[in-house]
Amino acid sequence: MGGPRARFFRFWEVEKLAEPATLDHHLDQLLRPAVEGLGYEWVGLEYHGGGNGTLRVYIDNPDGVTVDDCARASRQISSVLDVEDPIQGAYTLEVSSPGVFRPLFGAEDFKRFLGERIKVTLGAEFESRRRLKGVLVGADDATVSVLADGEQYDVPVGLVSKANLDPEL
Repeated sequence: MGGPRARFFRFWEVEKLAEPATLDHHLDQLLRPAVEGLGYEWVGLEYHGGGNGTLRVYIDNPDGVTVDDCARASRQISSVLDVEDPIQGAYTLEVSSPGVFRPLFGAEDFKRFLGERIKVTLGAEFESRRRLKGVLVGADDATVSVLADGEQYDVPVGLVSKANLDPEL
């Protein structure tokens, strides 16, 4: 018979077909317990796919993060990734501290760093801006408020594609 055939996916194949944001969420759910189980703070992750993608995981520790901490977390994360295999194709795993330009990954990070200088890149233009650099003056689950160039911008969280602390060094 020459008709179309249905294709059934196992649950792990469906995850591999997911949008990047969904994959990021899945990776967060998968890797966070492994990192926190070692006693580190889970800061977040960035996954950039492509030919040879990069999975960057940020960890923190009140005493600072050493190379040994990164190696220890990397071994644990690699073990989980080897078993679960959520990413198709080749990629490089990097584990690091967030550094002074700490990435901000969500509403809780924004609330935690109120009063700090931040740099925000938006996924779409908002009030004629794509980037904001200023002081984080407010945050809730829906909005990030940045005082930039003497004006307050109340940006919907969904428009934030990237945000980092931006301390004056």
